[in-house]
Amino acid sequence: MDINAEQTTKSELLEWLDAQRAHVAEQVRALPAEARRRSHVPSGWTPRGLLRHLTLDVERVWFRAVMAGEPVELPQGYDGWTAPETQSDEELLEQYADECRLATAAVSDLPLDTRPAWWFEGGGNPPYSSLREVLLHVIVETATHAGHLDVCRELVDGGQRLVLDEPAT
Repeated sequence: MDINAEQTTKSELLEWLDAQRAHVAEQVRALPAEARRRSHVPSGWTPRGLLRHLTLDVERVWFRAVMAGEPVELPQGYDGWTAPETQSDEELLEQYADECRLATAAVSDLPLDTRPAWWFEGGGNPPYSSLREVLLHVIVETATHAGHLDVCRELVDGGQRLVLDEPAT
């Protein structure tokens, strides 16, 4: 792939990711404050916890640690899904936005075929072999979680990000 085509592809992938990041933040902000702190599903995660998971377990791990090899503090176990009670919703949203900016900056100069620079000790081989694959994985994971937040929002207040016509019967 020539350099211009690669840059275009990478820019497009990052734009798609930015759209999913914005979707996540939009849905968290749209939820009432009380609803952000409680679970709406049997598995027990909260919207605040999901936001923290995307911040630490996804953006920080995949881009800064795995792809750029930065020595960053990583959550242990389920900690990435647990938002500290003392951290405000706005602080969580700011941390997410900051981590997204840092993540994008960490990979901005890497070619799409760059191999992971780091992986978990004892974790075998990384499941993805290039920045292109990691970008696609993070887009899918972020979009999936954005959909989870869509469901939470609809359960809480009936709000829908994409308003659908009622099905004809």
